Amino acid sequence: MPDFLILAILTGISVALVAGPLGCFIVWRKMAYFGDTLAHSALLGVSFGWLLSINLNLAVTCGCLLLALILVMLQQKRVLATDTLLGILSHSTLALGLVIANLQSSIRIDLSAYLFGDLLAVNVTDLLTISAVSAFVITALCFLWRKLLALTVDEDLAKVEGVNVFQVRTFLMLLMALVIAIAMKVVGVLLITALLIIPAAASRRLSKTPEQMAVLASLVGIVAVAGGLTASYWWDSPAGPSIVLSAAVLFSLSLFFRQKV
Repeated sequence: MPDFLILAILTGISVALVAGPLGCFIVWRKMAYFGDTLAHSALLGVSFGWLLSINLNLAVTCGCLLLALILVMLQQKRVLATDTLLGILSHSTLALGLVIANLQSSIRIDLSAYLFGDLLAVNVTDLLTISAVSAFVITALCFLWRKLLALTVDEDLAKVEGVNVFQVRTFLMLLMALVIAIAMKVVGVLLITALLIIPAAASRRLSKTPEQMAVLASLVGIVAVAGGLTASYWWDSPAGPSIVLSAAVLFSLSLFFRQKV
């Protein structure tokens, strides 16, 4: 097996492991639009990274984290309805990122790698960085698991039980921003949310407990990564879209399996 393919598989698995449990909360709390908004801000981070000549991974991470905090604060103040607010920020950040990228005439930027991912081009540094962030997010989710579940079931009841709802919600948004920042290398800005949602949706139909769903979502994500990279290697298809299509096939199979049980 070529070295670049081994690096791609290990990197994809690192992202899938953390995308599974986090995707479960996105599905449970119906936060898919939040994910899209944060994903679009990643491209804005790329553009500012090129503009300011700073590390792109750092720029993307900072951009996603900043927008996550802005979303939390605006949602807390109830300036607008949540879906309206997300619609404005999502498309505004994407448009601003594209405009800034195109205005930099002195630098040739291949936006397709950021829009659809470039998993086969990852290096050892990318693998180590993504693995470290994934380990941190998984550890944080383990510590916050019960509070996040209480928040998901009933926020008012969680408050009665002593859960700081605002703080836990903010942590969830920041963790989502971190995962989106590292997942951009795998499936790109336009497909990140799919990698979070589809494995979780597939595992939901096959699980009886939240913990079981989180584990199965990670496994589905890993299988999707393996299937997508296999298709990409043999048929020369783009890796990111191939992974998402592989996840979609697994979701379709989960529907069929559910009918048989």
